[in-house]
Amino acid sequence: MTEEHRFPCEVCGADMRFDPTMSALSCDHCGASEAIDVSPWASGAIKEMDFKAALSTDMAEAEMEEVRVTKCENCGAQVEFVENDHATECPFCATPVVIGTGTHRHIKPRGVMPFALSEKQGRIAMNEWLGKLWFAPNGLKKYARAGRKMQGIYVPYWTYDADTKSRYSGQRGTIYYVTKTVRVMVDGKSQTRTQQVQKIRWTPVSGRVARFFDDVLVLGSTSLPKKYTDALAPWDLTALEPYNAEYLAGFRAEGYSVDLEDGYTEARAIMDRRIVRDVKFDIGGDRQRITNLDTAIKDVTFKHILLPVWLAAYKYRGKTFRFVVNAQSGSVKGERPYSVWKITFAVITAAIVAAAIGAIYYANQ
Repeated sequence: MTEEHRFPCEVCGADMRFDPTMSALSCDHCGASEAIDVSPWASGAIKEMDFKAALSTDMAEAEMEEVRVTKCENCGAQVEFVENDHATECPFCATPVVIGTGTHRHIKPRGVMPFALSEKQGRIAMNEWLGKLWFAPNGLKKYARAGRKMQGIYVPYWTYDADTKSRYSGQRGTIYYVTKTVRVMVDGKSQTRTQQVQKIRWTPVSGRVARFFDDVLVLGSTSLPKKYTDALAPWDLTALEPYNAEYLAGFRAEGYSVDLEDGYTEARAIMDRRIVRDVKFDIGGDRQRITNLDTAIKDVTFKHILLPVWLAAYKYRGKTFRFVVNAQSGSVKGERPYSVWKITFAVITAAIVAAAIGAIYYANQ
């Protein structure tokens, strides 16, 4: 059964939406508001799920859900739509899409970070960012002033926890200097001078390091450029709430396209990089070499969470440019076009100014 994130207003019957400025459900039709219904079981820490059990057995029915999604043929986004949507633009790339009848069965989200910024606040943050762009086409500035509605999207992420213990062997490098006599040419004459030459003394070392990884965050989507979504970090995951569909009222949610196992592969790479840094710190000295590193990992757990972004997609000369606003912190990242005319004009202006300055300089000589 497809879950619908719709909550009728008790006063007028219109659909309510989650209002970030009130942290409550709000009705745009009659102005009524309603507190979020927090069930007693939802209070407290968000429960982690066992990674190995999830891979080796079918997930319990209670941990799965089926949502109505449409896959964008241009960017691959799997976006959830409400029942009365039939045709619209993909919020990730502005490509027109026709809503199908397909569903996506996936692991239920365990946590959700409610929107902290309203659409107005998100647009202000985006416009400030756009205003600072040099050589942007005028059409881009017009787009910003037009106030086109931004899309509020919950983007899927995985988090992974793991307990690691690592054994290593390697070498610690200690820098020292020796004095060396060299011959140099000064005014056409050969002279003898001394100079300090750096050398490194390597000493064999071995040891152990341990680290517990908590909430290693991995993007569960491939529809947005990863370099921009990564740049939205940091996220304050202490603001996560146990999953409640009421937080999604009035927003869309993207189904994950990076599965649990592939997400763990990326998380493990993040862990390994941190373990290497830990080992180098443990080796100490001025330089470090790692010749062998063996890591034992246990108690791997995970959870599927939704994080909020305000998203705008702008088409310029047939190409889509996307702007993403972290709806918790207001951080903005995005793609941007360049105006060839503005760049050309700037180069010509700079050349004219440089020539004028040069002419004045030589005229005064």
